[in-house]
Amino acid sequence: MDGIIETKKPYVIWGVGGKELKLKLSTSGIIELEGKLGANLLDVVMRTEEGRVPPLKVMLMITHQALQSYEHGYKEKDVINLYEQYLQDGGSQMKFLTDVFLPIYQVSGFFSKAQAEKMGENLLEASEQA
Repeated sequence: MDGIIETKKPYVIWGVGGKELKLKLSTSGIIELEGKLGANLLDVVMRTEEGRVPPLKVMLMITHQALQSYEHGYKEKDVINLYEQYLQDGGSQMKFLTDVFLPIYQVSGFFSKAQAEKMGENLLEASEQA
């Protein structure tokens, strides 16, 4: 077969406060989160198919867990502070969702890059119509 085979990225990078933080959910992390949330993590992200944004608290809980694979020692309060810094640096909740949160799901094996891009498009359409 000719052509380039695109390999899956091992993690996503969240650039915040002069740091480049690596994010990816491990299987044990997914199981832990599902226990805390009482739901499958796909249920959380499937809201985006309908143009609905998951609650910020849930997005930051998932981001905190995704930090644990490569960036040890961050507490949930640290992630809240990082998010505050992200906003001060010009980020927004919608940008966080499309540039950080959905890519965490993609690199963690939940869905393909094309599916993540489609979800992002659906969210942008919904926010423009609101």
